[in-house]
Amino acid sequence: MKNSKYKIVVLSDLKKSAITTLKSSVSLAHMIDADIELFHVKKHVDIIKRDNQLSAMRSINEEFISTKNKIKALIDPVSKAYDIPINSNFSFGNIKDEIRTYIKDIKPDIIVLGQRDSKPLKFIGDSITHFLLKEFNGVVMISSNEHALIPNEKMTLGVLNGSDKTFKTELSKDLITHTQSPLKSFKVINSQNTKTESPSNYNEDTLEFVFEKNDNTIPTLSSYLLKNNINLLCVDRDENSKMKNKNASVLPLKETVNKLNVSLLVSGAL
Repeated sequence: MKNSKYKIVVLSDLKKSAITTLKSSVSLAHMIDADIELFHVKKHVDIIKRDNQLSAMRSINEEFISTKNKIKALIDPVSKAYDIPINSNFSFGNIKDEIRTYIKDIKPDIIVLGQRDSKPLKFIGDSITHFLLKEFNGVVMISSNEHALIPNEKMTLGVLNGSDKTFKTELSKDLITHTQSPLKSFKVINSQNTKTESPSNYNEDTLEFVFEKNDNTIPTLSSYLLKNNINLLCVDRDENSKMKNKNASVLPLKETVNKLNVSLLVSGAL
C-alpha cells in the first residue's frame, strides 16, 4: 500500500462552493503527495424539528441517508476525473465540538476550508476560521471560490510579508517544484520605513512587490495578485508574526482572509 507524505482534511458545508474547494484540495494533494478526506458536520437543531422521539429518530435516519448521498455525489465525479481516492466522513452535533474531536482523532497535516461567501457574511460560520486556527497547529488552506487551484496544472505561488514559517517546512519544498517561476513576494511596509530589504531567498528567481501601508493597501494588493495570476498566497498566523523589522506592517489575518480573493495557505503554529 502506498504511504502518502501528508494527510489533508477538507471541511465542507456541502453548499455550492463545495466542488471548487474540493478541486483545490485535490490539486494540493497531487502536488504534495497527500491523502485526502472530506468531513462534514450538521447541527442536530437543523435536523430535528419536533420533540417526539420517534419523529426525531426518523429525521436523523433520513438525514443520514441524504447526507451520505450528497457527499457521494460530490466526491465521486472529482475522484474519477482526477484519478485520486477521496475518503469521507460526517457527523451530527455541535459543529465546533465535532471538528475538535475529529482533528484529535485524524491528526491531519493540512485542513482546507472554503472561502466565506460575501452574502451572507459567513462560510461555515464566521467564527469557525478563528476557532480552527486556535485548535489546529497545522497548515490551513482557505480556498478561493473564484480563483481556485486547478488539478494537474502548475500554480503561481505568492508570499505575503515573507511568510518565513511556511517556507521553513518540508511542505514548501514540495510546493516549489509545482510553482511557475518566478516566485512572487508581496510586502507591506510602514511609511516610516526608510530601508527596503532585499528579496527573500526562497528561490533564485524571486520577484518582489512592495506596498506602503495605507487605506488603499488591500485594494491595490488585490489588484496586483489578480494581475499576476496568483493561485496561492502564503501568509503567517497573526500570533506568530513577530518580525525582526518593527517598521514592517503585517496585515491582520482576518482582513487578509476577508478581502483578498485568492486561495491562502496559512502557516502552522511553531
